[in-house]
Amino acid sequence: MSNTPETDELEELVRRQLELIGEDSSREGLVKTPARVAASLQWLTRGYEQDVRLVIGDAMFDDCHSNMIMVRDIELYSMCEHHMLPFYGRAHVAYIPNGRIVGLSKLPRVVDVFAQRLQVQERLTEQIAEALTDVLDPLGVGVVIEAYHLCMMMRGVQKQNSKTITSALRGVFRDDSKTRDEFLRLAHNGN
Repeated sequence: MSNTPETDELEELVRRQLELIGEDSSREGLVKTPARVAASLQWLTRGYEQDVRLVIGDAMFDDCHSNMIMVRDIELYSMCEHHMLPFYGRAHVAYIPNGRIVGLSKLPRVVDVFAQRLQVQERLTEQIAEALTDVLDPLGVGVVIEAYHLCMMMRGVQKQNSKTITSALRGVFRDDSKTRDEFLRLAHNGN
């Protein structure tokens, strides 16, 4: 399999980074590192090439279900756009249908579309909520993300146990206090 010009350029940039930090990019343990890093970065940021509508595809179904549908504890892995270090955690995503439901596996796939980009958690949360609102046209959408950021754990303040929590609420999740409270209780407590 041949590399694209972009992959070749990325490999060369990684090789140069290794040299700039004082490493010998020709030593045995590092010879293949530029190719591995390039492939890894392309994999970790594949969300740029994905479209939510195509990810959901034909997995929407007419249904008169009118209660909250939630998928909790969706594992997510992303990369901080400020330091290009990983952050990871869980997303809790819910919606109240407006005549259509979506296949349950599509909610984690939508999370991945946006998590697999350079991100800040705040924007990631909003993008998921906005995409589901646009595609499903539900009565409401709620998204909570709880994540650990290696940029806070490995460098800077070095706080190993700090968790960042963000939320985005649309429609009845924002406007109806009982619906909002039910969603937040389920997202945070699971009861």
